[in-house]
Amino acid sequence: MTDTSPKNTAVPTYEVTPGDFTTAEFGLTPSQTVGPYWHIGLPWSDGPDAVPEGAPGRITLRVTVIDGDRTPITDAMIETWQADAAGRFAHSDDPRGAAEPTPAGFRAFGRAGADETGTAAVHTVKPGPLPAENGAVEAPHVNVGVFARGILERLYTRLYFPEDTDAHAVDPVLTSLPESQRRKLIASKTDDGYSLTVYVQDSDPEGVETPFFEL
Repeated sequence: MTDTSPKNTAVPTYEVTPGDFTTAEFGLTPSQTVGPYWHIGLPWSDGPDAVPEGAPGRITLRVTVIDGDRTPITDAMIETWQADAAGRFAHSDDPRGAAEPTPAGFRAFGRAGADETGTAAVHTVKPGPLPAENGAVEAPHVNVGVFARGILERLYTRLYFPEDTDAHAVDPVLTSLPESQRRKLIASKTDDGYSLTVYVQDSDPEGVETPFFEL
C-alpha cells in the first residue's frame, strides 16, 4: 500500500536581523495594498492645485470615496488628469501638437488625499471637449484615479459635468455604457465647483458601484 498521509514539509524561515535595508537578510516581505502606504512618498504640497490660486475659471472638484460597507475611505487618494480649458494638452503626444496651457499656469495633473469624510479636493478648471477617433468628440471630462486601502492597483474612472447633456449623448465612452451606469459618472454642481461620489464596490451588479475602466 502506498502511504498517502501528509508529510511535514520544511518551510524556509529567516532570522530577524536588526538594522535597515542595507543590512537585513533576504526574506519574505509582507504584502501591501495601495493604501495607506501612499502617505510615505506620493503627496506633495501643491498636488491639489492643478491651477494657481486666482486663475481664471478656477473650480474645486471634490471626489468622495466610499467602500462596500458604505463607509468613507479616509485614507484614499485621488489623481486627476485632464485637458485644459481649451481642450488641449501642453504635450507632444497631443495629435494637434503641444499648446500653451489655458489658463496660464494650468497643470493637467492633480493629486490629493481624502479627509475624514473620504473626500479629496483638487483645484482646477473645467476642461474643453476633446477630439476622438472617427470624428467623434468626447464631452468635457476629468480622468480620476483612485488609490485606497484594499486596492492592489489604482482604479480609473471619469468625472463628467452635469450641464453638458448634449455632449454626453455623443460621447464615445459614456455611450458605451448602459444608461443606468452613465449617471454614476456625472458630477453634481456645487457653489465653487463640482462633486462626485465614487463607490468602489457593490455586490449588486445594478447597485451603486462606480464604473471603472481598464487603461
